[in-house]
Amino acid sequence: MAYIAPIHKPTSVRHALRSHLLSGDEESLVLSTANRLEIWRLSQDTLTLVHSKVINGTIAILNKLRPKDAQTDILFVGTERFEYFTLAWNPETLQFDTIEPFKDAGERHMRDSQSHDKCLVDPSGRFMATHLWEGVMTVWRLGNRKNTALRLEVMEQVRLSELFIKACTFIYTETGHPKIALLYQGRADSQEAKLATYRLTSDDRNIEASHFNPQRDRDDDRDIPDPGAGMLIPVKKGQEEVKRHNFRNVEGAKAHLGGLIVVGETRLLYIDDVTKRTVTSVLREASIFVAWAEYNPTAFFLADDYGTMHLLTIVTEGVEVLGMKVTKIGVTSRASNMVYLDNDLLFVASHYGNSQLFKLQHGPSTPTLQEIQVMMNIGPILDFAVMDMGNRENDSQLGNEYSSGQARIVSGSGVYKDGSLRSVRSGVGLEDIGILADLDHTRSLFSLASYGAPKVDTLVASFLTETRIFRFDSGGEVEELGELSGMILDQQTLLARNLPNGQLLQVTTTTAQLLDMESGVTIASWAPGEGKSITNASANAEWLLLSVEGTDLVSVNLEGDLQVVGVRDISDRDQVACIHVAPQLPGIGVVGFWTAGTVSLVDLQTLEPLHGESLRRTQDDASIPRDLALVQVLPPEVSGPTLFIAMEDGNVVTFNISSNYELSNRKSVILGTRQARFHLLPQQSGIYSIFATTEFPSLIYGSEKRIIYSAVTAEDATCLCPFDTEAFPDAIVVATASQIKISQIDTERRTHVRPLPMGETIRRIAYSANEKVFGLGCIGRELVNGEEVVHSSFRLVDEIIFDTVGQPFRLGLPGVTELVEAVIRAELPDSYGNPAERFIVGTSFLPDPDIDANTNTRGRILVFGIDSDRNPYLVLKHELKGACQSLAMMDGKILAALTKTVVVIQYEETSSVTGRLTLVASYRPSTYPLDLAVHGNMIAVADLMKSLSIVQYVPGEAGLPPKLVEVARHYQSAWGTAVAHVQDESWLEADADGNLIVLRRNPQGVTAEDKMRLEMTSEINLGEMVNKIRGISVESSPNAMIIPKAFLGTVEGGIYLFGVVAPHAQDLLLRFQNKLATVIQTVGHVDFKTYRAFRNAEREGDGPFRFLDGELLERFLDVDENTQKEICQGLGPSVEDMRNIVEGLRRMH
Repeated sequence: MAYIAPIHKPTSVRHALRSHLLSGDEESLVLSTANRLEIWRLSQDTLTLVHSKVINGTIAILNKLRPKDAQTDILFVGTERFEYFTLAWNPETLQFDTIEPFKDAGERHMRDSQSHDKCLVDPSGRFMATHLWEGVMTVWRLGNRKNTALRLEVMEQVRLSELFIKACTFIYTETGHPKIALLYQGRADSQEAKLATYRLTSDDRNIEASHFNPQRDRDDDRDIPDPGAGMLIPVKKGQEEVKRHNFRNVEGAKAHLGGLIVVGETRLLYIDDVTKRTVTSVLREASIFVAWAEYNPTAFFLADDYGTMHLLTIVTEGVEVLGMKVTKIGVTSRASNMVYLDNDLLFVASHYGNSQLFKLQHGPSTPTLQEIQVMMNIGPILDFAVMDMGNRENDSQLGNEYSSGQARIVSGSGVYKDGSLRSVRSGVGLEDIGILADLDHTRSLFSLASYGAPKVDTLVASFLTETRIFRFDSGGEVEELGELSGMILDQQTLLARNLPNGQLLQVTTTTAQLLDMESGVTIASWAPGEGKSITNASANAEWLLLSVEGTDLVSVNLEGDLQVVGVRDISDRDQVACIHVAPQLPGIGVVGFWTAGTVSLVDLQTLEPLHGESLRRTQDDASIPRDLALVQVLPPEVSGPTLFIAMEDGNVVTFNISSNYELSNRKSVILGTRQARFHLLPQQSGIYSIFATTEFPSLIYGSEKRIIYSAVTAEDATCLCPFDTEAFPDAIVVATASQIKISQIDTERRTHVRPLPMGETIRRIAYSANEKVFGLGCIGRELVNGEEVVHSSFRLVDEIIFDTVGQPFRLGLPGVTELVEAVIRAELPDSYGNPAERFIVGTSFLPDPDIDANTNTRGRILVFGIDSDRNPYLVLKHELKGACQSLAMMDGKILAALTKTVVVIQYEETSSVTGRLTLVASYRPSTYPLDLAVHGNMIAVADLMKSLSIVQYVPGEAGLPPKLVEVARHYQSAWGTAVAHVQDESWLEADADGNLIVLRRNPQGVTAEDKMRLEMTSEINLGEMVNKIRGISVESSPNAMIIPKAFLGTVEGGIYLFGVVAPHAQDLLLRFQNKLATVIQTVGHVDFKTYRAFRNAEREGDGPFRFLDGELLERFLDVDENTQKEICQGLGPSVEDMRNIVEGLRRMH
């Protein structure tokens, strides 16, 4: 049985509209992302999310209607399963109310329209037309009477002679009779554009729909000169001094405001709806326009396919239209929809990149757009890699769960200019409460409680040449103090802390002193020899450990008024790199050594080493320990103390500490490129968390009996300290390079996304742990002298600094456009037989009639190495007779999915820049192989049309050549998009209809047919097309209900966790899901089983089969306790038990 849950919810915005939804006095922005409706409020030029609601269906249609005499709008929503419903906002419950659901009963018998589903609402907001099927338009209207004002009725389903509709819109009229315009082409195989307009109703009372007869009902019928025209913009009528009357002789009439603009690729055509007079304006540059929004009655925003925003202005003289001009005003994401929000604010909704909010700035010559807000979108995800930042000690260790924060998903997102690399990681957010001061180069921060204060109220900030003190009162007011209990303020403070006996310890570069908090009298002090300085200090309640000049270790007893109990000179052997006094282990310190690269646990009474450990794995490893922490991170009943060592190269090495102070169970986690600095954050029950500051800060804490490394959104933090005051409980103080601020750490993990704009489509991505780089196959597009030029390249991105390195390698041959289709990394033998890191790239050539028809080359396989400057260089190029769609490695051999075959290839490198490929075996699939997955000697081949087949590689024996033998097949049709091995003989396949299928091979079948047939064991409709599946192997507890097996990336920007359900939990969780689906009702009253049922062109299931929807299971935590009791009735476990189970499932991601 299988399980699926979203790690990162879809972020691609397909629909957006402006509506009086919440109240008649306030307009809101309504967005749809996959299966979610969102309401955003505009305040002070900023959009904030007001409400978000999940719908049982992928939203395909979204529009608004205005009932008669109403002050607010209602929403009309349609899903891809042809479920429709109307929604109204309830101001009392602050939720959506479903007014009326609909089901299209004719959808099984009609053919889909050639364009996207269209839903139009006339300017009055009471009539609606939907075009979902080829040659059919459905006409709707809202009721006229008070008791039917909210009811939406189908007036008629009318037949259209215009089959291939490119665009349609309602026209502004003065008669009160709605009129619709259709832009269409007469034949599917001809590039042409025609315009037809009709009245929507045929009678004066607007209660009968028009028959749309082209001979009798057409109001206008004309050919459009620009065959590439694909957009219609309705234009409102202007205020005329003298009212125009309809007259037959229009020869002398002029075009006035009130009609249509037909937007083409090379010209604009304005049509007066009354006189049918036209005005044509030729565009200075040809373009493909994709979205529009009205700025005012004579100006419109126009967005093109290349992300350029234009302002279309109608040039008028009074109400007479003289012409049209188009001006470039900025660059945005490629728009899927646009909404003008008044006050010069424009919202650009995008499926291809980030959605953006812009402010129109009026310059002296032309207006420009200024970006003021960004809504992050990581869709469409074309490919992604899973990077495990933990377990760097050896490759045999299992990976980490995504929720641990150590696993990072790096996706290739966006299209063309909006293309980017996105790092997606589970982490903890840091929310700023306020800025204390703009201070540069803070070295350290310490929190103190002043004399008699019940809680911390004083902050000590240390700088290179001074120390500054800030006091906070109970209301949060702050003042800077000139002195505190005799502290030295004209030097850098290395350490300041309260002691249990009420004294204050301060260590500067020249002195260690004990101060009386009340009187400020110096109780005791200690200073190193003349000319020497203290370079490092660490203390707990009893002991102080000092490093003097990095050559002397000094142990001081604090209970004996700074009594020096031990001094050790190590200058003849090594130097001290870092020191630490364990806060919970009495008399134990840790010392890191510079030259040897070792750490030692020492007895602070004698400074004798108790146990030591070398941190260097190889002879050429020169990394040095730079910071230490020996604390209890996990509960004592789970584990003993853990030693954390921050290495100079950005790694954090951990050891478990036994009762006799031995070090064991070494692990390594990479946090950045430079050493981390540890800051201890005390928690309840004597447990500590560690805030590690580096270029990628992390919070290290214990949870679920394991140590978690969570990313923190504080990339600019340099140092910090806990600051639990009366005014700011449980806060921390964070210093950056330029300021000190008070912040609050989030109580739970969230998904954090870090972008790297690339300006190209990242078609494929592969990760090399050895080289610490991502190999990217990129496709760029640009306009050169009005001509679109497409090119491909292979480039590298460093995993740590998360930026490009080296020079990109441009692909292509003279006169040929080459596209990247596949990229993998592999360890292949070099010319000397030693393993070398290589990237393998599969490409295809775009068909071009200008290329010689006799050539057989339609793609290539390229092998790249990485030189010392981290530039990719070409080792091998091999021409193919077909496109190389996918690549994989199998036991040192290259596996390639070509246009009509799957081949196994042996690689041989003859020199550092030459090599050859030898065909070993081949297999011919049903139609066209798209994706490959390998497990042992078994190969899963995802086919374009014929689902999945399993092929076994059989080595040659007794003089026979190796071969690929088909051992199993899925006999149902499915347009496969991705495949991965998940468990034993089971494989996960995704298809173009958004279905997920788990298929199992049965090698122990009774008959040969049983063995050859792949059995479907689980299936569900995800509602989003999956582009890539990456299998993972993580360590799970023996009692785990869900074992993670794969990540999935979708077109809509969703990332999902796939897992298999443990046998002992299958029955309980399946019954639990069925109860949830029955009890919990979503808006629209769409049945959960209908929503998640498998569906393609051949069959439709009754519901998800042996597949758990994690999003539904987690809704259990959002309902009230009475509903929870109703759901749990008859399940067995109590409500609290089920809450704990669902909480555990949620913590997985």
